[in-house]
Formats: sequence, C-alpha cells, structure tokens
Amino acid sequence: MIKTPKLYFCDTGLCAYLSSWTSRDTLINGAASGHYLENYVVAEMLRNSSYGEKKVNLNFYRDTNQKEIDLVLETDGQLHPFEIKRAASPERKAIRAFPLLEKSGKEIGAGGIICLSRSRLMQRTT
Repeated sequence: MIKTPKLYFCDTGLCAYLSSWTSRDTLINGAASGHYLENYVVAEMLRNSSYGEKKVNLNFYRDTNQKEIDLVLETDGQLHPFEIKRAASPERKAIRAFPLLEKSGKEIGAGGIICLSRSRLMQRTT
C-alpha cells in the first residue's frame, strides 16, 4: 500500500473557484468532473461519519501497481470499499480492485459503487 496522502477540499465550490472552473457546464462536463465528484462524496462521507456514534476511518487504497480504491471506510474492524464514478451506469469491473483489501487481514464488509444513477443498480447479498 502506498502512503501518499490525497488532498480533499471540504468546500467543492471553493475548490472550483480556485481552479477557475466556475461554470456549471464546465464542472459537469469538464475533464476534472470525476475528481470534483469524488471530492464531494468524500467530504460528505466525512461530515456524515463525524456525527455518528461509531468511529469511522476514511482512507483510499493505491498499491505499487497503481490499483486504486477511491474510498475505504473502516469501522468495527471491517473495511468497506467504494468506487466513485461519474457515470450513471458504471461497469462492474469498477470493483475489480476490492479483493486487494483481503491482504490487510481485516474482514471485508459491504461496499459498492457510488455513481450518478437515479436508482440502485444492483445489490449483493451475503
């Protein structure tokens, strides 16, 4: 696992302004739109988890082969992997890196793909 930190803005509006991405169309269709969505989701997860009773650690995973998992929530000794995609119907291969977390020795809990779909696309049962 790589220990390089990622930088997230708590205010995506400020981030867009500082990057001179000030129009709605540019934010939605621009080359960095996926990065802004990922930043927004992580900031919302951080806000949401800060109000909860359980301690939740938020991380991301990247190994030396550049395999990534956008968001890994750790709570109660379980790891919950999430990919964040701008697409409304992302491909299932987006979760192919999830099994890499098994090397941690921790239990792998439910995870998924956070995307722009208007409804739940699939549900894994265990």
